[in-house]
Amino acid sequence: MKYEIMFIVRPNLEEKDLKEVVKNFENVLTNNGANIDSSKEMGQRELAYEIKKYKSGYYFLYEISSKDDKAEKEFNRLANLSEDIIRHIVIKL
Repeated sequence: MKYEIMFIVRPNLEEKDLKEVVKNFENVLTNNGANIDSSKEMGQRELAYEIKKYKSGYYFLYEISSKDDKAEKEFNRLANLSEDIIRHIVIKL
């Protein structure tokens, strides 16, 4: 199974905290059996509309592959709980 994951991290994090959030979510994917085929940091961008009182955010795009949906479900669950990720989407390719 192949998935595309895009998530937006809140803009008021310091650079080391931002890298830690991204690394933790990469570990969630790899620890649950997914391979990260490609990753792209798209930088800070303006949002089309305000989300949780933020007008911009740091965008990240990942393409992953795995034999089941365990990694995708765990990422989705933790992203919903995280205060650092203000929006995310997972698309099955």
